[in-house]
Amino acid sequence: MNRMITSLALLLTLLAGPAVAKDCTMPEVPEIPDGSTATMEEMIAGQSAVKAFQAAVADYRGCQDGRMEAMKAAVEEGDPDAAPAYQAATDAYNKSVTVEEQVAEQFNQSIRAYKAANPS
Repeated sequence: MNRMITSLALLLTLLAGPAVAKDCTMPEVPEIPDGSTATMEEMIAGQSAVKAFQAAVADYRGCQDGRMEAMKAAVEEGDPDAAPAYQAATDAYNKSVTVEEQVAEQFNQSIRAYKAANPS
């Protein structure tokens, strides 16, 4: 009975894919200003964009957590169709972490370039 309920939950999650995917969409990567030529206003706008991106990525991962929970339960119940979906969701989740780290590092490099170009 539990397997049937879990399989049904996974099936509904997968069938609702377009609606769920709309809610679990990885946000666009913000444009990072070139610190060597940017103005202070552009750097502040870049910082705001990075912070907004980080908040949106956290929301994305929260959404993915819910989807992955249902998929993992189906995998544990032995549903052979659930494993590839769970792996794809895990990969997307992990990629979001990597992308967030890359964006933060790019912005940090931009800050260093800004400070080098504007020593005062």
